[in-house]
Amino acid sequence: MQLIKKIFVFPRILYFLLPIIIIGFVFTNLASNSVEVSSIEFIGEATLPKGLIFQKTEVGGLSGITYNAKSNLYYAISDDRGQKAAARFYTLKIDLSKGVLQKGGITPVSVTTLLNENGQTFRPGETDTEGIALTNKETVFISSEGDAAKLINPFIKEFSPSSGKEIVTLPIPNKFLPDQNGQKGIRNNLAFESLTITPDKKHLFTATENALIQDGVAAKPNIGSPCRILQYNLLNNQPEKEFLYQTEPVAPFLNLIGKFASGLPDLLALDNQGHFLSLERSFTGLGFAISLFQISLEGADDIHNIDSLLAVDSKNIKPVQKKLLLDLRTLDVLLDNIEGLTLGPKLPDSQQSLILVSDNNFNSLQRTQILAFKIKIETPLMRLLRRLLLDFGQKEEVRECDSRNKNYAS
Repeated sequence: MQLIKKIFVFPRILYFLLPIIIIGFVFTNLASNSVEVSSIEFIGEATLPKGLIFQKTEVGGLSGITYNAKSNLYYAISDDRGQKAAARFYTLKIDLSKGVLQKGGITPVSVTTLLNENGQTFRPGETDTEGIALTNKETVFISSEGDAAKLINPFIKEFSPSSGKEIVTLPIPNKFLPDQNGQKGIRNNLAFESLTITPDKKHLFTATENALIQDGVAAKPNIGSPCRILQYNLLNNQPEKEFLYQTEPVAPFLNLIGKFASGLPDLLALDNQGHFLSLERSFTGLGFAISLFQISLEGADDIHNIDSLLAVDSKNIKPVQKKLLLDLRTLDVLLDNIEGLTLGPKLPDSQQSLILVSDNNFNSLQRTQILAFKIKIETPLMRLLRRLLLDFGQKEEVRECDSRNKNYAS
C-alpha cells in the first residue's frame, strides 16, 4: 500500500513545472516574440586605418550598418555626398569567431556603387545616405537625408546589393519635405539617419534625427528635441504610423569651441511588437556622449495625422517609452562619432552580438571605429521562467535549511 502511494505521489518539481507549461503555452501563443535586453557586455574595439583606400575609394563616413546572416557579412553605408566618390556602401567582414573583437578584426570585402532608376550614379550633393537595412529578399533599403537648404528631398529607396541598382522608392509624407519658406519639413543634416526592419520583414522604421521645423526646436545644450519615428508597411510600401521620440537633454562639457550637436542617429528593431534599441549621439565640445536605450512603442500615440506638434498640446501626446541600457562613456574607450548599430551573429557561447560603427566625417582627427558587445535578449516567457526557477531554488534552500535545523534540534 505504501508503495502504491509513492508511485502516485508527484515529486514537488512536477507541481512546479505544470503551471510553467501552461503559462508557457499561453505566452507562446500571445507574446513570446516580444523581447528585452537584460544585460550587455563590451567585448572589443577595432578601427580601420585613417585614409584607407579600397577599390579606388576612401573608406569613411560609415553612418549605418546591417548584417547578412547567410553570408556572415555586413553592409555599411557611407554618407559621402559624392565628394570623395559616388554614393556607395561597403561590404565588411567582422571577426567575432573567438567571442571578442580584436584590433585587426575588420576587413573590407567589396564596395557597391549606388545607381538610380536610370542606372546612373547619383550626382554629387544629390544624396546624403545615412541608414541601411537588409530585407528578406537580400536587397537593402537605404535612407538619405537630402539637403533641406537646397530643397533636395530625403528618400528611402531599395537597392540590389549585387548591381547597386535602385528598385523601389518609398513615398515620404509631405510633412517631412522641406519647403522654400523654411516653415516645415526636415532640418538640414537632421533627417533620416536611422533605418531598421522588423525580424518578420513586414515593417520598416526610420526617424528624424531632430524635430521637424513645425514640431519644435533642434537639440541644444541641456535641451532635447522631439523626433518622429516613421513606420512603413512593407507589404504595400506605404507609411502608416508615426510616433513621438524625445531625445535626452545633454549638458556640454568644457565646450571651449562652442559647437554642439545631439540627436537620434539609429534604431534597431528587436522584435515584431515595437521594441527597439535606440542610439543617441551628442558632440559635447570635448568628445562624444553616446547612449544606448531600450524603447517600446507600446502605449505610444500614433501622430501621423498631426502635421505640427507646435499646433497642438503636445503634453497630451504619449511618446515612446525609453529605458537607458548603457552610457558608453562608462567604457574604458575613447569614443568617436558612433552613428550605426546592428545585431551580428551568435557568439561561441550562444549569446547575441551587437555591433556599433562610427562616422569619421572623413576627418583626419577622427576614426572609423567598430565597437562590439555581447547582449542577452529574453522573451517574457524566458524572464518568467528565470524568476520562477530562482524562486523555486530559494524555496528549496529554505526547506533544506529548515530540515537541517530540525535535525540539529532533535
